Amino acid sequence: MSKKTAGKKKEKSLLTEQSMNFLKNYINTPSPVGFESGGQKVWMEYVKPYIDTFITDPYGTAVGVINPSAPFKIVLEAHADEISWFVNYINDQGLIYLKRNGGVDHQVAPAKRVWIHGKKGPVKAVFGWPAIHTRLSQPDQKEAQPRVDNLCLDCGARSKKEVESLGIHIGAVVTYEEGFDELAYDFFIGRAFDNRIGGFMIAEVARLLKENKKKLPYGLYVVNAVQEEIGLRGAEMIARRIQPNIAIITDVTHDTNTPMISKIVEGDIHCGKGPSLAYAPAIHNKLLQVVETVAEQKKIPVQFRTLSRSTGTDTDSFAYANDGCPSVLISIPLRYMHTTVEMLHKKDVEDTIRLMYETLLTLTPQTNLSYFK
Repeated sequence: MSKKTAGKKKEKSLLTEQSMNFLKNYINTPSPVGFESGGQKVWMEYVKPYIDTFITDPYGTAVGVINPSAPFKIVLEAHADEISWFVNYINDQGLIYLKRNGGVDHQVAPAKRVWIHGKKGPVKAVFGWPAIHTRLSQPDQKEAQPRVDNLCLDCGARSKKEVESLGIHIGAVVTYEEGFDELAYDFFIGRAFDNRIGGFMIAEVARLLKENKKKLPYGLYVVNAVQEEIGLRGAEMIARRIQPNIAIITDVTHDTNTPMISKIVEGDIHCGKGPSLAYAPAIHNKLLQVVETVAEQKKIPVQFRTLSRSTGTDTDSFAYANDGCPSVLISIPLRYMHTTVEMLHKKDVEDTIRLMYETLLTLTPQTNLSYFK
């Protein structure tokens, strides 16, 4: 061992064994749009020791509150829902046809294993797809491509009656089977990192505040919102209910260093190089400057991208809620969004947690965010 190596100490991970067990359980728990309660219960159970009280709303958004009596309110927010499918039609042969629930990608579906969440509990099924031999049997015809109307589920039933006897019904929600796993070089993979990784990170911020005995001069509302994937609806509802003074939103953003993505359009963002900060009309410039300064002072690497008319995240709902709420978006780079193998880097998870945590310690009710003072 060299003198240089001997003198170096390995940096301690922010993520504990308990944290990682929570992350795996949380990612593996289905939380489809409109049916988020399973994941929300897992999240609330983990966050409970680190907050003072909970708020929930009629559609399932969960909020852990620290200092609930404080008049000045800051929101730290992620969204809890994952893209999924609805059972839309069952034919006489027992094959099940679907409709999207959120922005699920039909091209990912062929040959995937799924859970159908019926009235009698989850039922295993597969997206059937014709063998390549049959698809290429007529050379003069163009090979069939997956579409929503030619994809179907096969659960083993051979009649509509057999399907229904399993508790499967029109409107039953369908989620993919794939769960959390780890790859080489500190990469994590799984479905629904968009955006349960956000729910995990805001929970870790709450844990760090509690374990480090930090006293905040404001009320902190740790928000895990529902129904982002179909139009930011959960954030819209809870923003009106809380009426925060400041909002910090976390979500995923595209790693643009995989094939078929244009950096000219999407910018240059890498997994492993830190959280991404965005410039956009909904992003409050002075609040963004606070976050940038924190990143610089605490030596947290950050990347930048631009967004156009909207961010496409819950930031938009908070920014334009009530009389306007200064809002900022702190995103984590993600590969293969809206697939079953979404991929992100452990270091980005830790750096994003650190950036949100240190930003919260910097903000006070006296922080000047006015453009005119």
